[in-house]
Amino acid sequence: MNLKKYFTLAIIFTVSAFTVWAQNPVIRDQFSADPTARVFNGKVYVFPSHDIPAPPNKNLRENWFCMPDYHVFSSENLSDWTDHGVIVSQNKVPWVDSTSYSMWAPDCIERNGKYYFYFPANKNVAGPNGRKGFGIGVAIADKPEGPYVPQENAIDGIFGIDPNVLIDKDGQAYLYYSMGNIYVAKLKENMTELASKPVAIDNLPTKGMKEGPFVFERNGKYYLTFPHVENKTERLEYAMGDSPEGPFTMTGVIMDESETGCWTNHHSMIEYNNQWYLFYHHNDYSPHFDKNRSVCIDSLFFNADGTIQKVIPTKRGVGLTAANEKIQLDRYSDKSENVKIVFNDTTNTFAGWKTVLENKDAWISYNAVNFEKKNTAKVVVNARALNGGKVELRIDAADGPVLAEISVPEGSEMTVSKTKISKVKPGIHNLFVVAANNNPVEIDWISFE
Repeated sequence: MNLKKYFTLAIIFTVSAFTVWAQNPVIRDQFSADPTARVFNGKVYVFPSHDIPAPPNKNLRENWFCMPDYHVFSSENLSDWTDHGVIVSQNKVPWVDSTSYSMWAPDCIERNGKYYFYFPANKNVAGPNGRKGFGIGVAIADKPEGPYVPQENAIDGIFGIDPNVLIDKDGQAYLYYSMGNIYVAKLKENMTELASKPVAIDNLPTKGMKEGPFVFERNGKYYLTFPHVENKTERLEYAMGDSPEGPFTMTGVIMDESETGCWTNHHSMIEYNNQWYLFYHHNDYSPHFDKNRSVCIDSLFFNADGTIQKVIPTKRGVGLTAANEKIQLDRYSDKSENVKIVFNDTTNTFAGWKTVLENKDAWISYNAVNFEKKNTAKVVVNARALNGGKVELRIDAADGPVLAEISVPEGSEMTVSKTKISKVKPGIHNLFVVAANNNPVEIDWISFE
């Protein structure tokens, strides 16, 4: 076990301005993908696409993406997210084929007090070449939450998906999108029409699918980031340049391809309260069907030369967790090999997961728990053990001081029990739960009071 890693993580969370808690995925009651995050009015807004299981009798492509509408979510602490409901639906956009379920990755940008929501979908009328294909439309609102009013027509001159908009420091707006290549075009002041013909961006990989561009500027450098299939599934890569239109130079990998088989990844980056974050998706709630995905967040860091440090996706996510909240150990920081994470209910994956400590000395850790209150006296555990079990609650290391020895009663149902703990010094601590005998123990959550 790498104790240095835990010390480093504790330092990161301690010096951060945040006193928040979170675990991945961050949207836990529906599927969500392709997250574009933006900071508006001191809040973080996420504009994802919306995966659903394919409705029956719709003549849809089997085992494919099915995406009917868009929600918008907001948060001030990156943990508690408010769903503001549907903002654009395939049934209410004049130019969209309302039977196509093809509302893929969107974006949203603010200009002069108006919010411009860009989204792709299949058209309901064929173009001059006889193809319907994908168009990109715009819906406009006075608030980031909406209501949004879709424009009558898609943007003229575009055949593509995955729109992304950058407003440069001189006020010029650029629209990026993908369709085989990644394209860039200038937008007019009205944000709904092109001011230049789209141009394919050079010097990007020519082999393997690339899509989902997200462009941002930092310290005078422009970052063109995008998913790319270098091997078998998408990984997140980036190129850097001195201009919004390039030229760009391929620079590195932001996140490796998934080890658990999610074919897509799609992302955005923001700086919020002096910390950068990577928003992305994975099929956590749908492990056997990777077209139903969920939004996740991890911290993002830059090297001194401006290059991006590779992000290792975590279950733990970002922020601090308050000790008096339900701590989901299954969203762990690290664990031993003899620990399993399984769904509470395989028929309803949104019910979340539980941790199974299989035998003696199995351990799981959860970092950056905020013990603000001086009088923390008990640990509350929701757990079960068919033959009865015991676990030790330790602090800051698997072999660290024992806060409590917890007896889990024999039985087949999850049972909430309370145990007195040793005094905890107020501050930020990493928790370790260690099996004290060979009887398997299943833990849903723990908390402190």
